[in-house]
Amino acid sequence: MSLSTVEERVRAELGVRLFTVLAWLPERRALRRVHSSHPAEYPVGGEKTVEVAAGWLDRCITARKPYFGPDRAAVREIFTDHELIESLGCGAIINVPVVADGRTLGVLNILDAEGAYDDSSVRVAESLAPLAVAALAEEAR
Repeated sequence: MSLSTVEERVRAELGVRLFTVLAWLPERRALRRVHSSHPAEYPVGGEKTVEVAAGWLDRCITARKPYFGPDRAAVREIFTDHELIESLGCGAIINVPVVADGRTLGVLNILDAEGAYDDSSVRVAESLAPLAVAALAEEAR
């Protein structure tokens, strides 16, 4: 399944204003953007390393658990690009690791207006993450 199709499913089942997919590059401890609903602001190919808080990496990449930031304060706490995020009308985020064979392949980043998501939204996002496995495995090659 293509990442565009994954985006369509997320849009249909959760709603989303900004959707990106990051591939995990363990050899560099970096994340590379491989899909973006907003390529002008968040271009494919962009990489994140130090601007993501260490606790976030431990949670999403190492522990393979989702991160849920329900409001702007939570987004500001973790992401240095929070001003750009807010300029797109986003104030809530769900980050869900994409895992296969015990390895973290990447992360789905699902953002919408503050208050748009709750704990049940996180469960829906987790159920959608496996749809990105094939595309992210292809990116790793």
